[in-house]
Amino acid sequence: MVLVLGIESSCDETAAALVDGDGHILAQSIASQEEAHAPYGGVVPEIAARAHAERLVPLIEQVLKRADKGLHDCDAIAATAGPGLIGGVMVGLVTAKALAMASDLPLLAINHLEGHALSPRLADPGLEFPYALLLVSGGHCQILRVDGPGRYRRLATTIDDALGEAFDKTAKILGLGYPGGPAVERLALQGNPRAVPLPRPLVGSGEVQFSFAGLKSAVLRAVESGQHRPEDIAASFQQAAVDCIVDRTRIALAVMGEVTALVVAGGVAANAVIRAALERLAGDHDLAFSAPPIALCTDNAAMIAWAGIERLRCGFSADPLDVSARPRWPLDPSAETVRGAGVKA
Repeated sequence: MVLVLGIESSCDETAAALVDGDGHILAQSIASQEEAHAPYGGVVPEIAARAHAERLVPLIEQVLKRADKGLHDCDAIAATAGPGLIGGVMVGLVTAKALAMASDLPLLAINHLEGHALSPRLADPGLEFPYALLLVSGGHCQILRVDGPGRYRRLATTIDDALGEAFDKTAKILGLGYPGGPAVERLALQGNPRAVPLPRPLVGSGEVQFSFAGLKSAVLRAVESGQHRPEDIAASFQQAAVDCIVDRTRIALAVMGEVTALVVAGGVAANAVIRAALERLAGDHDLAFSAPPIALCTDNAAMIAWAGIERLRCGFSADPLDVSARPRWPLDPSAETVRGAGVKA
């Protein structure tokens, strides 16, 4: 039985996990940094990197103890090598390198986005390739066709803000604090999603790319007008975001070829309204719908370990100990850069 230790430190969650080849999570630990970043309304890279350095080794020791395992029981060590905040990525990758060298274990340098992309298969063993993936997180908003580990075709990305960024900025505008996504979702439950006339950028244009900067700016104008209740603004923003996602995903499904399922992953995939809308869309296309449990939507080490297992099964070799941390790392390097997207593509 394959057993992989996973390490995740790409943003503001320090995490370690042990996962076996059957998809059993033997143990996992996540140390949140929400309290440290809350006063600033967002993640401060220097604070995040320092917290990773302080917490990671104790977390790994904790995970091994909970599972009653040692490093000698592991078959490989998988760590996020990018994309993400480079200071935090380096902490996790250097730690993994040291452990791999000391224990004579293979090192697997994992793309954080691939961890999200494959995480639904950790929770849903019946999910088969190829599937359509909507990857929505704080820094990314993409639609991809997933044919297997290392085999991705990107059909859409954001030309400005990611959806998670728009949620966080909306929360900040409304004074809801950090993290913003869950706060906006909670407030939206009390509001009318049709009360505030907000734009749906690019909806109806036939274009597959995403854009959320204009929606975010419209939220600011709605708040400054003083004419709307905060809960109505939150609900209307969330509905506008859902309409944009459904419109773009429908277009992508029409051109990506035959797939087995529609899958959503990433931190924003924890939003219940977004999940429900995508499940309805999948039904309209006679597709299965799959989404990881909430615990696997946010950044976690179990998905990194699982991505390592998936890659080992496909015959990918271990990575050299001099592999570099990468602040940017597209899943589909051959995809064309879209207008305005820059490095976010």
